[in-house]
Amino acid sequence: MDFTVSPHVEAYRSRVAAFVDAEILPLESDPAAYDAHGNIGLAHLERLRGMAREQGLWCLQLKPETGGAGLGKVGMAVCYEAMNRSIFGPVVFNSAAPDDGNMMVLEAVGTPAQKERWLAPIVAGHVRSAFAMTEPHPGGGSDPSMIRTLAERRGETYVVHGTKWFITGAEDAAHFILMARTSDDARKGLTAFLFHRDQPGWEIVRRIPIMGPEEHGGHCELAFDGLEIPAENVLMGEGDGLKLTQIRLGPARLTHCMRWLGLSKRCVEIARAYASERQGFGVRLADRESIQLMLGDLAMRIEVGRLLVMKAAWALDRGSFARKEVSMAKVHVANLLHAAADTAIQINGARGYSKDTVLEWIYRYARQARLVDGADEVHKMVLNRSLEAEGEAFWRWDVSGDAA
Repeated sequence: MDFTVSPHVEAYRSRVAAFVDAEILPLESDPAAYDAHGNIGLAHLERLRGMAREQGLWCLQLKPETGGAGLGKVGMAVCYEAMNRSIFGPVVFNSAAPDDGNMMVLEAVGTPAQKERWLAPIVAGHVRSAFAMTEPHPGGGSDPSMIRTLAERRGETYVVHGTKWFITGAEDAAHFILMARTSDDARKGLTAFLFHRDQPGWEIVRRIPIMGPEEHGGHCELAFDGLEIPAENVLMGEGDGLKLTQIRLGPARLTHCMRWLGLSKRCVEIARAYASERQGFGVRLADRESIQLMLGDLAMRIEVGRLLVMKAAWALDRGSFARKEVSMAKVHVANLLHAAADTAIQINGARGYSKDTVLEWIYRYARQARLVDGADEVHKMVLNRSLEAEGEAFWRWDVSGDAA
């Protein structure tokens, strides 16, 4: 594969990086810029979002006809990494989860009427959205076949009963994508639905407290007790829910990795800056071999992560589901992020453990990376299944001219 990026993509990356440096990073040191849950306050967010729209840096991941820049997954990898040099970055450009994944899947599979009703307001930044799939035991988590929330068809309406939890952004969301069971068929038993927060028959039971900073709208438990959804609000078709999860979750997992690479690089940046000026026993930290080994190892692991992400992005752009590539990137980069934050805190000492830098924020946030969108162990199991099925072909090189 060609590892160069186009001048078009580089121009966007450069502009994103300049925007982050000038407009977003300064807010991180201002306690008044944070909301009660450790994210950027809404007043600051709306101001910056307006600036991003004015500068043409809005929804870069979407097609031009949808309101984006049509960068493709490779272009997104380059720009998302630059966005998440700041902990506040992605949401400013309307490229943060869960809206990011929801917009991409609605763009890919929604009908024209569904795009106008459900997608356009998210693209415009008028509403937030959520993806309601995960359930408490014994319901579905990483294994969607275990989903127990039921949607019973009654004429042209589906009636929903069940429970979801850890639904990111639910408290602030207006538009929801809901995964529910419509039959016991192993492959065609799930269906994806669209509903609005103002519809009766459901409620947010609680916003679940977590150990780290939160996305806007938190992580919520939802109860459905007779929510009625018109058949016109089925995404794709009845029984296509499993296919929809494959379309949505693969790219969404990879966009997490793209952003986490930016945070990992930020950790190294903070650690290097401190090591270059901090003296101990007559020697700069940066001149100590132990510190050089720590930073060199992180630099290598970040580059490995970038290569894994780029290969997966390239495969997605060619029309592949890139299951192996996404799983490898997800495991590696999730663990890298945690290691980068831990190492940077160690180099910074007490300063790193304090709130004088964003390292402690990243460290608390990083622990969830090994769980969200599939735990490490699930992805390793998926990789082993591919290994069992493909054998030596697991490591094959694609040949020019072959189909994706």
